[in-house]
Amino acid sequence: MDISQFLAAAAEQNWLIEIDREVDPHLELAALAYALDGNPVLFNQVRGSAYRVVTGLAGDRRHFALALGCEPHQILFRLAAALQQPRPAPVIVQGSCQEVIDPQVDLTTLPFLKHWPDDAGAYATAAVAIIRDPDTGLNASYHRLLRRDARHCVARLVERRGTHTAWQKSPAGLPVAICIGLPLHILLAASMSPPPGVSELDIAQALAPTPLVRCLSNDLLVPAAAEFVLEGRITHELGEEGPFVDLTETIDIVRHQPVITIERISHRRQAIYQALLPGQLEHKLLMGMPKEPSIYAEVNRVVRALNVHITPGGASWLHAVVQIDKQYPDDGRTAIAAAFSGHPSLKHVVIVDQDIDPFHLAQVEWAIATRFQAGRDLVILPDQPSSSLDPSARHRPGQKSRSDKLGLDATIPWDTPTGPSHIAHFRRVSFPSIDPTPYLRRSPHKKP
Repeated sequence: MDISQFLAAAAEQNWLIEIDREVDPHLELAALAYALDGNPVLFNQVRGSAYRVVTGLAGDRRHFALALGCEPHQILFRLAAALQQPRPAPVIVQGSCQEVIDPQVDLTTLPFLKHWPDDAGAYATAAVAIIRDPDTGLNASYHRLLRRDARHCVARLVERRGTHTAWQKSPAGLPVAICIGLPLHILLAASMSPPPGVSELDIAQALAPTPLVRCLSNDLLVPAAAEFVLEGRITHELGEEGPFVDLTETIDIVRHQPVITIERISHRRQAIYQALLPGQLEHKLLMGMPKEPSIYAEVNRVVRALNVHITPGGASWLHAVVQIDKQYPDDGRTAIAAAFSGHPSLKHVVIVDQDIDPFHLAQVEWAIATRFQAGRDLVILPDQPSSSLDPSARHRPGQKSRSDKLGLDATIPWDTPTGPSHIAHFRRVSFPSIDPTPYLRRSPHKKP
């Protein structure tokens, strides 16, 4: 399901919002998109650009479920299956991403957005970079791009991750193909962290058909359904990147990062440019959801895991709720340790029983209120490797960030080897359910 197909399906669901009034990509478009966060929004007239812009494409779990043909609570299991059984993506001769080849490279024709007044400039945020590591093969990952001029941008490469590692191995620069405007299943796959040697594009193929085409100026393979492909090279020239509002809704620092030279731009006819809102729902879902399968897998090694929710309130990166089927008294504490192993950036985790919906945060809080005791059920792990995205962590240049971590076992406490002796005290009652409509009548309108 490419972007146009998804927008048509979203319109049938009454999710799609269209804006026909001209908007400015300098601050105005982003401000309007933030006001409509969670909805797919199509901007049909963008000042200074021939292209329409879509935001909010990834702003709700229901959007991913629609694209994958499943229920929202089943997304984790689809991702886990694709991670365990990737499939080789087929290579085809022609793809719609190469319907138009621009006669000259000019990044200023693309509607990069400036989101906040303090941002360093106009950014591409839905940019998925395809590179080939000389040792492990094709890799797809997100990198925000600060446009510097018509042919150059500065990319944020996270240290010791795939693209950064491959770039360090390439003294002459690293060929790259930057895809903007990808189907939702590819966006999800590009957010995942498969083992070395497993391509995110093969994980995408396990989720939905993902034909690839060869680039025009290098030997890289890109999804044929991309709206735009920017072919170029990640050089060893460095430029300032940042400030920029990041996942935690705080301003990221200025760094010296690699400059990318763009050598060719191709795109679909009537291409739609995709923008991801930094720090908002789609940014958080694309960061958090792909980590849920790894937490699920690690917890499931030691206890029976049922589901995982990396929560938006925890920036969809630092907090998680894990639902288990408790079999032994210490399963909650065991699951806490496994969850941190499954997602090392995780800072706080809550373990709940199978009668608590991990996606219903009021139920999670209720479990903490009624089943948790700090002196018995709190696990504190001081000075652990953690996330650079946490502004409260301890950060030292060139070193892994460190933080204190906390786990809450909010499962029903067991006072016998086979279960609690007074389980009725911990169960929520089932309130009666009735449709009140037949009982209701409007009060007559009283005139003053």
